[in-house]
Amino acid sequence: MFKILYIFFIALVVSNCSFKKVVKHHGVPFLEKKQKQLIIDQSTSNDIRKILGTPSTRSKFDNDVWIYIERKQTQSQLRNLGKMKIFRNDVLVLEIDNYGILKKKEFYNMEDMKKIKVVENTTEATFARNSFIYDFMSSMRQKINDPLGTRAKKRKEISQR
Repeated sequence: MFKILYIFFIALVVSNCSFKKVVKHHGVPFLEKKQKQLIIDQSTSNDIRKILGTPSTRSKFDNDVWIYIERKQTQSQLRNLGKMKIFRNDVLVLEIDNYGILKKKEFYNMEDMKKIKVVENTTEATFARNSFIYDFMSSMRQKINDPLGTRAKKRKEISQR
């Protein structure tokens, strides 16, 4: 009986194995190749949309900044129990002026991103518990939670009894 279950279990495991790795893709495919087609001071926003599509992220400061992302993940080795591992992570940052012309282009791959330093310091709140801001925000929270003051009336009635 145990031999049959053992054979069945091994057959089940082997039949579900695949020698091809599963690749999950997110963002613009072949971003590195496509970004080479963009020429600074010549490509327009329409050209960029035609080549790369809509940006993953946009921001507006002095100029428009468009960010395109490509990310590929695959399953790691069996000893890591199939956790997903990133093997491609590219970011393209484009700066476009008010006339719609590409002014700046920066491409980052995984090696470039490892060189970027991230500051770990945090900002702390500077207002004390009895400050004006704290009192004001507390009263606003109270008004939002109880706009008609019904809870206060109930508390008075209960305390008078």
